[in-house]
Amino acid sequence: MILTTENILLIGSLLLFISIVIGKTSSRFGVPTLLLFLTIGMIAGSDGLAGIKFDNPQIAQFIGIVSLNFILFSGGLDTNWNTVKPIVREGVVLSTLGVLLTAVSLGLFVHWLTDFTIYESLLLGSIVSSTDAAAVFSILRSKSIALKANLRPTLELESGSNDPMAYVLTISFLTLVINQDQNLVSILPMFLLQMILGAIAGFGFGVLSKHLINNIKLGFEGLYPVLVIALMFITFSATDSLGGNGFLAIYICAVYLGNQDLINKKTILKMYDGLAWLMQIILFLTLGLLVFPSEVMPFMGIGLLISLFLIFIARPLAVFISLIPFKMKLKRRFFISWVGLRGAVPIVFATYPLIAGIDKADMMFNIVFFISVTSVLLQGTSLSLVAKWLKVDLPEDQKIVTEYDRFIANSPKSVLHEVHVTDNCIAIGSKVVSLGFPKSAVIAMIKRNDHFITPDGSTIIEPNDILVVLSDHEKDFDQISNCLKQKIVEVR
Repeated sequence: MILTTENILLIGSLLLFISIVIGKTSSRFGVPTLLLFLTIGMIAGSDGLAGIKFDNPQIAQFIGIVSLNFILFSGGLDTNWNTVKPIVREGVVLSTLGVLLTAVSLGLFVHWLTDFTIYESLLLGSIVSSTDAAAVFSILRSKSIALKANLRPTLELESGSNDPMAYVLTISFLTLVINQDQNLVSILPMFLLQMILGAIAGFGFGVLSKHLINNIKLGFEGLYPVLVIALMFITFSATDSLGGNGFLAIYICAVYLGNQDLINKKTILKMYDGLAWLMQIILFLTLGLLVFPSEVMPFMGIGLLISLFLIFIARPLAVFISLIPFKMKLKRRFFISWVGLRGAVPIVFATYPLIAGIDKADMMFNIVFFISVTSVLLQGTSLSLVAKWLKVDLPEDQKIVTEYDRFIANSPKSVLHEVHVTDNCIAIGSKVVSLGFPKSAVIAMIKRNDHFITPDGSTIIEPNDILVVLSDHEKDFDQISNCLKQKIVEVR
């Protein structure tokens, strides 16, 4: 079947519908949802039952980059800085040094095992060097795995922030494969520029985005998520055009925004959660269509050897060396080693050699695809079991709640107070979003001129307003009183 303008929407929507329905029932059988999406794409592809002809790595790469923008940005928005702050050093080391060690150790093994040149081997190692954010976020959340101490934020921070490092390594070694006259020293400036500029641009665009979101009066709540999407793509493309790492920039930008008070933040978070799932499905379906199973089969043997080396030697070696300076129990180090899932990101990165037209590009792509499938199938299905075996899991009633869960939860607040805004209140003329209230406190209603209004982040505080404030904790009202310089009256 040939994809045309007339049938592409019908075929795409049917594949999307089938993926959602089958994915909904997959968890009861312990099969990772993302692997099913990939399988459906393969079944629909050229070698599958539907026979859809799709062999365009450029389009697949474009879809992959767009999808990764949404996935990384959504993961960043859901990152609670207060939770991540105690383990930020471990996460950063794992996402940089850990990725480098994984790429080098696996590259050396591939060079020993195959007839690849050293740079070709290191290129393959770089492509599969990072843990996949989509796979980790999806499996940890769909299985509701509750982990002890700071394991979960460590894993999510690493998986969300290590794709930029893998991308830089992939581009660097691809450059060396194409330009045989260059050496490692010659690509060092590009490497440093990518990482430094990406980090600076991410924070800068985060600050700018917060200012724009909270000060542009759009008039419609539904336009704010659209504004954030535009800012996300501007952050990525502008950083990339300047020579920085766009993936790193959008992740840092999203982490910053996710920990700020934003107008219509609840709507933005909910929309991005849905969009991240949509992009994960589209990404895996597209990559499934791009793969020809008949071409993968000849590389199963070598792919299995490389995959097993990655899972049982390269990844654990990188994790244990990276975490040497930090105090952490041995069982937790083993679990972090096991949660080294490779998903769609390595397959997306494997399209770069294809587009560049280097020798062995097809072989690399098929090996990378097999590694990703093996990783998701072996590690993804066993996370809960390994967590229990290593005794790093928590009972369900002690499950850690993320900032996103807190935000969308509709549980009632336990404390209710009224705040009467006097003529000399410092909050007069300020937006609700800029009041600086505690995260657990919300203004449920405002009584103004004998009428009740439901405020949002852009609502302006006026003299003689009566704010009906709900909070989880009585102590929050001390901070609220300091923010407003107003006496707080308890509702009887």
